[in-house]
Amino acid sequence: MIDFYFWTTPNGYKPLIMLNELEINYRILPVNISAGEQFEPAYLGIAPNNRIPAIVDHTPGDGGEPLALFESGAILEYLADKHARFLPTPPRSRFVVLQWLYWQMGGLGPMAGQNHHFVQYAPTPIPYAIERYVNETARLYAVMNKRLADQEYLGGEYSIADMACYPWVVPHRKQRMELAAFPHLQRWFEALGARPAVAAAYQQGAAINTTATVTDASRALLFGQNAATVAQRQEED
Repeated sequence: MIDFYFWTTPNGYKPLIMLNELEINYRILPVNISAGEQFEPAYLGIAPNNRIPAIVDHTPGDGGEPLALFESGAILEYLADKHARFLPTPPRSRFVVLQWLYWQMGGLGPMAGQNHHFVQYAPTPIPYAIERYVNETARLYAVMNKRLADQEYLGGEYSIADMACYPWVVPHRKQRMELAAFPHLQRWFEALGARPAVAAAYQQGAAINTTATVTDASRALLFGQNAATVAQRQEED
């Protein structure tokens, strides 16, 4: 059994897709980040970066104590290795997949995330920041589009790289992207969206987060963290 700490963000959906693809036993434990639940001491013991997602595997492959993991990329890689699926074993094929997983973790996610922030959530529009991150998101979409021109999936075969990137393309319209400008990416996006495990993940998320809004109070929680707030919460613990 795996405990999956989840909220309806792109990073949250990545392991949820994987768990559904694997068809293994898990339970979702919602962590409402707009309500500050990611700062609860019990959760910080699992995910010290006070972000979602995280897992606790109560039956790890080594037979030892329950294993807690945070960081969505690490969770995907761990589950793929444990179940020997969606990540090839031969080194050449494996690292083709991993490079695209790490590309998402280091590029698509952070850049699209800044796009989301400045386009949707910044209290005052900053034209330079909006242009910077919209343009960079478009560049990254173009990189995927080029890769998918002669590959069905990012890693060649369907893999955790696709599961990692797909949720960051779901909000493309909010990122000011039009998929028609990236036809190979659009083909891939539609194919993934038609997978039963992917559709199930988003149905689960819609049932969990029924009021996906950012209020002034939640904005302070989500965007007002710094070194001092981390230190303060350590003292409270």
